[in-house]
Amino acid sequence: MIRTEENTRLKGRLDGKKVIVLGGSSGIGYAVAEYALEEGAQVVIGSSHAGRVEAAVAALGSNARGRTLDLTDEHAIEAFFSATGSFDHLVFTAGDSLRLGEIAATDLSQARRAFDIRYWGALAAVKYGAPHIVAGGSIVLTTGVAALRPHSGWAFGASVCGAMEALTRALAVELAPLRVNAVSPGMIATNLWQNMSEEDRQAMYEQVGKRLPVRRVGEARDVAAAYLFLMESAFATGQTHVVDGGAVLV
Repeated sequence: MIRTEENTRLKGRLDGKKVIVLGGSSGIGYAVAEYALEEGAQVVIGSSHAGRVEAAVAALGSNARGRTLDLTDEHAIEAFFSATGSFDHLVFTAGDSLRLGEIAATDLSQARRAFDIRYWGALAAVKYGAPHIVAGGSIVLTTGVAALRPHSGWAFGASVCGAMEALTRALAVELAPLRVNAVSPGMIATNLWQNMSEEDRQAMYEQVGKRLPVRRVGEARDVAAAYLFLMESAFATGQTHVVDGGAVLV
């Protein structure tokens, strides 16, 4: 057989697949969208910030589309999936900047808002997105290592992460054979920490990185690979994939 550029090209892991990434305009979600596109997928990103959605779609290229979406609005989420139609994989990475601190000083209204996006937003996305996922597809949610190894002042963050891990396992049972998994990142250098000053943020990255076995904090693409693995692996469900540079060990 004559070898041509077309028939010798390595097949992308997601060729012909359609991937929806909620929270895909920045950070880990953007890296997942970028990775999925490189593997041959068509990608739709959803995020609450219109300017970031527009900029992300422009940077990602012609196989990417985007919509502004309020993930605290159940009706908006339902309308989003009705308009999107059938697809293969749903990835949920959306979340507000983390607010850490002692319980006595916690603003409960802000704490509830983070649950609105990270937990209730994810649950609504699954509720309205799952019926549109084709056979062989999957859902990948996002939690964090605070559920496994919380520090002082992390009670609220650990609660959100723990809830997401439990939700992942329960959904994997309820929605079977649709696969449901989660990724649990450690310290990742993204805009999740944008409420800190640049100086404080870099000092935190350096301090945390020195303690980790890999001697650095993570980058978004370090974690994005885990989402791709869970989309592709047809035998993984109900699992939380930890990508933390060894944080839970030290």
